[in-house]
Amino acid sequence: MTDPTLQHTDESNPFAFTPIQLATLMDPKNLPLLHDFGGLAGVARGLYANLQSGLPSNPETEHITQRIFLDDIRSKEYTTQQQQQNTTNLASRSSIFGYNVLPPVKSKNIFELMWMAFKDKTLILLTVAAAVSLAVGLYEDIAQPEYDAQGNKIPGVKWVEGVAIIVAVVIVVLVGSVNDFQKEKQFRKLNAKKEDRTVKATRDNTIALISIHDILVGDILHLEPGDIVAADGIFIEGHNLKCDESAATGESDAVRKQPWEVCWRLSQINNHITQQHKDSALQQLDEKKNTVSKSTSDPFILSGAKVTEGVCTYLVTGVGIHSYNGRTMMALRTESQTTPLQEKLNGLAEMIAKLGSAAGLIMLIAVLIRYFVGWKTPGMMPTSATHIVADVMNILIVVVTIVVVAVPEGLPLAVTLALAYATQRMLKDNNLVRVLAACETMGNATTVCSDKTGTLTQNKMSVVAGTFGASLRFLKDAPDSRKDLIDLTKVKDKTPSPILDLLHDTIAINSTAFEGKDENGLKCFVGNKTETALLNFAQDTGAPDYESVRSKYPVEQLYPFSSSRKAMATIVRMPHPTHPDQFIYRAHVKGASEILMRHCGKILSLKSSAYQDSSMVATRTLSGEDRNRMDRIIQSYASRSLRTIGMAYRDFEQWPPYMSNQDDNNNNDDDVMNVTSPTTGEEVEVPFDTLVDDKGLVLIGIVGIEDPLRPGVKEAVKACQQAGVFIRMVTGDNMMTAKSIAKQCGIYTSGGIVMEGPVFRNLPASEMDAILPRLQVLARSSPEDKQILVSRLQELGDIVAVTGDGTNDGPALKMADVGFSMGIAGTEVAKEASSIILMDDNFSSIVKAIMWGRCVNDSVKKFLEFQLTVNITAVVLTFISAVASTKQKSVLTAVQLLWVNLIMDTFAALALATDPPTEELLHRAPEPRSSPLITFKMWKMIIGQAIFQITVTLVLLYSDILPFDSESEILQTIVFNTFVFCQIFNEINCRRIDSNLNIFSNIWANKFFMFIFVLCVFLQCIIVNFGGAAFQVTQVDGVAWAISLVIGLVSLPVGVLIRLIPDKLFSFMFFNPVTRQRYLGTDNKAVLAPPSVYVTGNDRVAWNGNQQQQQQQQQQQQQEMSGSKAHMSSDKLSQVSSIHSDPAIAATPPDYEDRASITIDMDSPDLKK
Repeated sequence: MTDPTLQHTDESNPFAFTPIQLATLMDPKNLPLLHDFGGLAGVARGLYANLQSGLPSNPETEHITQRIFLDDIRSKEYTTQQQQQNTTNLASRSSIFGYNVLPPVKSKNIFELMWMAFKDKTLILLTVAAAVSLAVGLYEDIAQPEYDAQGNKIPGVKWVEGVAIIVAVVIVVLVGSVNDFQKEKQFRKLNAKKEDRTVKATRDNTIALISIHDILVGDILHLEPGDIVAADGIFIEGHNLKCDESAATGESDAVRKQPWEVCWRLSQINNHITQQHKDSALQQLDEKKNTVSKSTSDPFILSGAKVTEGVCTYLVTGVGIHSYNGRTMMALRTESQTTPLQEKLNGLAEMIAKLGSAAGLIMLIAVLIRYFVGWKTPGMMPTSATHIVADVMNILIVVVTIVVVAVPEGLPLAVTLALAYATQRMLKDNNLVRVLAACETMGNATTVCSDKTGTLTQNKMSVVAGTFGASLRFLKDAPDSRKDLIDLTKVKDKTPSPILDLLHDTIAINSTAFEGKDENGLKCFVGNKTETALLNFAQDTGAPDYESVRSKYPVEQLYPFSSSRKAMATIVRMPHPTHPDQFIYRAHVKGASEILMRHCGKILSLKSSAYQDSSMVATRTLSGEDRNRMDRIIQSYASRSLRTIGMAYRDFEQWPPYMSNQDDNNNNDDDVMNVTSPTTGEEVEVPFDTLVDDKGLVLIGIVGIEDPLRPGVKEAVKACQQAGVFIRMVTGDNMMTAKSIAKQCGIYTSGGIVMEGPVFRNLPASEMDAILPRLQVLARSSPEDKQILVSRLQELGDIVAVTGDGTNDGPALKMADVGFSMGIAGTEVAKEASSIILMDDNFSSIVKAIMWGRCVNDSVKKFLEFQLTVNITAVVLTFISAVASTKQKSVLTAVQLLWVNLIMDTFAALALATDPPTEELLHRAPEPRSSPLITFKMWKMIIGQAIFQITVTLVLLYSDILPFDSESEILQTIVFNTFVFCQIFNEINCRRIDSNLNIFSNIWANKFFMFIFVLCVFLQCIIVNFGGAAFQVTQVDGVAWAISLVIGLVSLPVGVLIRLIPDKLFSFMFFNPVTRQRYLGTDNKAVLAPPSVYVTGNDRVAWNGNQQQQQQQQQQQQQEMSGSKAHMSSDKLSQVSSIHSDPAIAATPPDYEDRASITIDMDSPDLKK
């Protein structure tokens, strides 16, 4: 990139800056560059922007005739240099910097989507087969007409097969592309509702509401609490502005915004202080970056951030694709990768093409040999060359039929139908699937990296525990066994009304939060989350409207919250409680409880006798015992990761109170407020310390605030763990809070590891791989840490799902195999990057996604089992009957195979693809990427059923059981009928792909299946009775029908017998242990023993705490004996012999914050054993 401090060379640009130069200010935040540009005033000059009046009301009418240069804006005396040439050809503001809209995503039209769907390898194979089949069919029908036994010409229908395959391909392409088109349209519609909104701007000295799409660089915008920043810019003026930039940058704390001069002065002071420490690594890093530290205030307003408190105006410097939010959105527009199922199906298509071609080649050789050898028989040799050509063409037709039969035509349709059906049903379960393939990928997800805030928790801070005075303690959902605790819902009834009134006053008055509306237009409190939690608590305990309480008494003085004193206060004038004609000045104080406790000398008294005849609040001296008790309560709240807030008050007879001036010169700016003395009229500085001097505060109480879990999260996490999916929490919160929430959810368990992001990202690759199986919580993590975690897990073979709602989550969501974004709280960036949108923002919906994903995978496998059984049987029968026939004619004609192999398979695809998911799907482990598409149990059923069907057909065809010649039309009809009914009943058999014997389980829940089963039977009856010449069948009697039905029905008990054959009997077939493990596997129940089992890729490693403790004790003894420095063994996980370990006795793993103390080598020889 060119140096942003140099003058641009664009002759048509009248402004001092290009969009890229202004973008360099924001990413990263670059205060020195802003200083070089002449600060805010310099940027405004360079943009022809007026910081008071703003742009013209209609910016399109703005006509700039002079160019301004960087040197102009840097000079103290601002003068514009006349452009010598072409002054009339200067570009407008919008043409240089653009509008605040992103270029529309080049959405693919329906034809492009159809072409993408058509590029599937299976479909290409089908198309080639269809073209060959159609060409051969037309040749056969035209050049070689056939005649029946009576000499009547048989209608030429050989071309139908090729056309029917083409129709099947068209259906698959249409269903897939139309579904994708609708999903994309639905997503755009969802976003359109939230994208367009109005913002407050100053134009022509007037405040007006304009659309965010009409914002231009140089506009003056106004921000208020709750606003989402629409464009990048620089702070002009305002009061106490704080922005939550977590959605944009991942920084969890709100960032204070101040004028650039203040920020520059502070940065210079910091630079001066740290000048002595140039050798420190941190200082070198700061100098290298030359950027504003995240912990300090800055003047840069980032698009996508949310205003938490305060108001301001700011100058817009970046819109559209040049804004921080816009660049992030544009970076996410990349093509998606293939899914595990797609990869496996492509591999299967290639394998089938090779096998089909091989079968066709073998058959061609065999039939040609038989044909030419037959010439030795007298009278069999053809007399003309045309006869030889015709005979060879007949042989080629049968060979082509073999190749066509080998291709599973219905497979792409089955996949598409299963996905389309699942996505429609998932929408009812609050999952909007944007990427169709993500549905099946989710079924095999081995790990979920979840956000905490908003996904596992409600992102709504609320009071869950508290103590009024020293004895009135309450708790949300208090257990019945604890008689000393009041349930939160009963606080209103159990607390004396004077104390409640005081509580409501102190919460409403000493607060900057206010009432607004959320995204759905419902009333809610807006502002600091702690304050909104307290206001909600007051409301729940029967407080009157907060506005009426807040405006009841005039405010004399405010002390805003300061991070240095960890408290805020508001002083109001109110009537004296005992002398109504006089006033007192009450200071309401709230802040960090442990700090506030130091300044309290009294505490509320809760003796009931004190409140029987009085409306006054009773107090008593805070004893040492009370102080110890309150300290223990604060510690107990903190251990549960509750944010503890203390509330107190103090009454003054006058304001400002009498005070000495000895400390005036030592006061911090934050702790001093200027008020006018009522006696002298002079301004008097009142330090905050005056409020808390001499332990003059009266403690009202302490409350514990937390972000509560979403309903159903614990159950959802447990369900995921039962399903073999490893849940990890990745959060920007501190370690204590993250660990506490993870424990509540059931994510953090004995044997798991909690680690901070900076430690994790600096681990060597070998150590990172070693701890990943047990890493359950990643705290204090940045977006980069989440990306590192996802990519490392993927490299180890995991299929990773990620949840996120912020702009900063975009890259990780895009990188993951499945990205879940939040439909309500999620930013547009997060939604654009995700594959599935959780419409209700609830983690529980992920469980539904896993169920549907597994259901889709199972549906494809069920159909594959059915289809391959049909194909193998049809190929073998065609091969044997064609070789055995004197006329080289197959027992199953091309049209009969069309019915079995295409039409019926399409119905089967619909029937098996619409099986609804059941809870049973969550009682097994996910399948890793390396697992075979066709499992050994499936191969067992496919080969077993194929052997049964081939045996029965050949017995009927070539034995004397039925009194018909093998070339008889009646016998060939019975064989065709039997073959079809075997497939129809095998469809029921294929409803289960495991060893469970109950194939009728939940069958009535699938109405499609029942309807299609009956439809196939009905159509087969129609074909046999009325198909005649087209299908080359004839009507048969009741006995023949009974034979076909009974043999078809026998395939069900045959399926039972096949399932009863143990898989281990066939272990001798697999010489390679890895292959044996892939196909025969282990007991599913064994690998689902959370939380003592940890997953990385295809491995499930047990963490047996008892053995770990013994091992550590042995090592410590050895080290003490040798006197050497403690160093952990490199084969910590290698001693584990059993997959079952008792969670109750599992030891907590070592603390990885001190990384030097431990090394785990996953490549150790012992572990590999």
